[in-house]
Amino acid sequence: MSANVAALLYLAAGVLFILALRGLSSPATSRQGNLYGMIGMTIAILTTLGLAEPTATSWILIVLGLGIGGFIGAKTAREIPMTMMPELVAAFHSLVGLAAVFVAASALYAPSAFGILVDPSDPSFGIKAGSLLEMSLGVAIGAITFTGSVIAFSKLSGRMSGKPILLPMRHVINAALGLLLIFVIYSFIVSAGSAWLFWLVVVLALLLGVLIIIPIGGADMPVVVSMLNSYSGWAAAGIGFTLGNVALIITGALVGSSGAILSYIMCKAMNRQFLSVIAGGFGGETVAAAGGGGEQKPVKLGSAEDAAYVMKNAAKVIIVPGYGMAVAQAQHALREMGDALKKAGVEVKYAIHPVAGRMPGHMNVLLAEANVPYDEVFELEDINSEFAQADAVYVIGANDVVNPAAEDDKSSPIYGMPVLQVWKAGTVFFNKRSLASGYAGIDNPVFYRDNTVMVLGDAKKMTEEIVKALAE
Repeated sequence: MSANVAALLYLAAGVLFILALRGLSSPATSRQGNLYGMIGMTIAILTTLGLAEPTATSWILIVLGLGIGGFIGAKTAREIPMTMMPELVAAFHSLVGLAAVFVAASALYAPSAFGILVDPSDPSFGIKAGSLLEMSLGVAIGAITFTGSVIAFSKLSGRMSGKPILLPMRHVINAALGLLLIFVIYSFIVSAGSAWLFWLVVVLALLLGVLIIIPIGGADMPVVVSMLNSYSGWAAAGIGFTLGNVALIITGALVGSSGAILSYIMCKAMNRQFLSVIAGGFGGETVAAAGGGGEQKPVKLGSAEDAAYVMKNAAKVIIVPGYGMAVAQAQHALREMGDALKKAGVEVKYAIHPVAGRMPGHMNVLLAEANVPYDEVFELEDINSEFAQADAVYVIGANDVVNPAAEDDKSSPIYGMPVLQVWKAGTVFFNKRSLASGYAGIDNPVFYRDNTVMVLGDAKKMTEEIVKALAE
């Protein structure tokens, strides 16, 4: 395959990747976006193979790698439940980072195969300085992404505590480690590709990845997921320059920039500064009164029958899903409840907070899986003004994203964060397992308001009971 044809095919793949991102920006076009992405990736892989001149043994390894990777991917996609999607995304990010490290190591030990030698006829001159810079940046970002994603996966999956792990003088340690990493990268470039300096870059970056993520609390996990997504993209782009692969550069830049934009959107939705998240995050510093054995405040407890009666006789009901719905896998029962209310002549809408769940778009994906109509799902800025006109609100598994302390309490760690103003509705039915605090570790005043009725219990079972009560 000629270089011109390959460049044209890579350009086509890049356009398809852009169309894929555009499609994935909306649930209504997400299937089409996925299709564009798959076609683009197929073109990129076939073009790369067409440019290569592998031996028979290399072909066997390539086919074996594609087969094993494809099998694992297909099996994972079919078997992993939607509730594990955040940790699955974090795990995939770690693999991208690790791949960047492996590719950079291959380029270091076989530079002639990558065409990055200063003088191809005399390897003693070493590797080009530009290629060393690209390689070192790619491997550093890749290593940080790998260990950072492993920590994020461990926190999201419950293998580690979601609370921040705050080391003494952590900011000084991180700053010193970052400066040392920059110095070692400079020394690696000056040395024309010293192997021991390369692996020192890897070790320092791996350590920095751990130290960056462990002080970040569970409440900031959506930002962490999107941030690691961005890191994985920049790692891929850096290695793309080393390989001279246009498709990898385009793809990495798209992923890196979109992840950075998404991180900004998440931080804005939480009223957080990106640097403050990286510097330590929050979550777990404050013990909620109701959930931590402090002063017990009076609450109104209700049943599924109470909720069904009020919502069936309402003109408008807004449903607010949260991570508790994902844990209980209650999205299908929730759709049934919504359908039953609509049959009774009730207007039903779903309100989504940008950081509800453990990753951006988590609730949208779950509702789409349950076939909730896209035109009934609204983002915070589009529906917040409607709570005052709603007769009833059903909060299922959410907590911090509906906490009025974000507007009223300047001492609260979530003060200034935009929240769904559910307390303005006529009646608020709040479904949780208990009165415990959310991931931010703070009490929620909505629990104790006069218009709030707590329907405690498993989200799926409680919603199913409401559906039965509506039928009766």
